[in-house]
Amino acid sequence: MAAGRILIVDDDRDFAEGLADVLLPHGFDVELAFSAEDALTKFIEGNFDVTFMDVRLPGKNGVESFLEIRARKPHARVIMMTGYSVEQLLEQAVAGGAWAILHKPLNPERILRLLRDIVPAGILIADDDADSVQGIREILESQGYRVYAARDGREAIDRAGENDIDVLLLDLHMPILGGLEVYLELRRVGRAIPTIIVTAYAQEEAAALAKLRSLSVQGVLRKPFNPRDLVELVESLVGQEEDAR
Repeated sequence: MAAGRILIVDDDRDFAEGLADVLLPHGFDVELAFSAEDALTKFIEGNFDVTFMDVRLPGKNGVESFLEIRARKPHARVIMMTGYSVEQLLEQAVAGGAWAILHKPLNPERILRLLRDIVPAGILIADDDADSVQGIREILESQGYRVYAARDGREAIDRAGENDIDVLLLDLHMPILGGLEVYLELRRVGRAIPTIIVTAYAQEEAAALAKLRSLSVQGVLRKPFNPRDLVELVESLVGQEEDAR
């Protein structure tokens, strides 16, 4: 699984391809656009974590395109790039919420550090209830997170073993392997992901919950739960992960 989906927008094909060559070996999924119109089409159709956009593009300039992207998706993470002195456009981009301004030629190490800081956290929902997964997905994606799903305990273990998962939402009652078994297996193999237990059967699963609490599971949500409680708990765990880096 990719470390994040990146859209690069620049009418200089050599530059765009060179930036892609920097990112691809680090696990990023990269797509290129060479005009503002192409960028907007791909942005609408895709689900990008970060967009690199040149300030000067033919036709509609990069700042205009950036503002349109932000209007469609307020949580969009856009990094503006320029090889020219265009202070007025850059001020407009900063005022509109651009995450950073990079001046060409770009420093590859700085780009990678910046992406580590701003690529949104990956959340894995392990739950066999499709309606529950969809509801949680909508809540978290509205906050800008990358959200993935696993339908049973074995799939949860396989998916959690990949490096782009920062928080695990783990239902206790799943086929193949239950939530407690999943959590214990992840600890056994050294994959200690911050975990929130989600359950609709708190009384029936009291013993499993007690065991998980003794193992320092980071939170428990009982269905149905307040979406705000979910968001606050995830934000807290993501913040702890970022502080630990």
